[in-house]
Amino acid sequence: MYNRISSIRKIAYTGLFIAISIILTRFFSGNITIAGIYALRLTFGEIPIILNGLLLGPVFGAACGILSDIIGYAINPLGGAYFPGFTLTAMLTGLIPGVLSKYFLKELKWHSIAIIIVLTELMAVPLNTLWLSLLHGKAYITLLVPRIIGKGILIPVYIIIITMTAKHIRHIFSFTRR
Repeated sequence: MYNRISSIRKIAYTGLFIAISIILTRFFSGNITIAGIYALRLTFGEIPIILNGLLLGPVFGAACGILSDIIGYAINPLGGAYFPGFTLTAMLTGLIPGVLSKYFLKELKWHSIAIIIVLTELMAVPLNTLWLSLLHGKAYITLLVPRIIGKGILIPVYIIIITMTAKHIRHIFSFTRR
């Protein structure tokens, strides 16, 4: 009985994180172009996906990433056709923090959250840059450099926001650790 209630709660919270991610990604983001080339998108839409993976586990984190990308695209396509590579990256953005927090880093202190975020972004930045390079026919390196700089600015912000949020909502998700 307890596992059923726990699963229902996880699904409900995942839906909440999906909604927050869609809102932050689709409606509260900014694009930066350099020399007429789309170079960087500043968004906080990854934060709910990472939090979902950290607090609810890898399966729910992956589901949050997939559904956030697909539903978000269906609501508001940001200037192009659907490309499944971005969905793969969104899935990994929820899966990697979930796997790392479940199997390797048991306590969510600021330094373990920093490791999780850095490793997640080391996967996401090159992959998303590859997808953009394939879609737009631009050189990979010319797209990669400004994206690395942008993520270098956003990673400390992500660490602060996720650490503060995880610290304050951890007791709500205590049912997931039993």
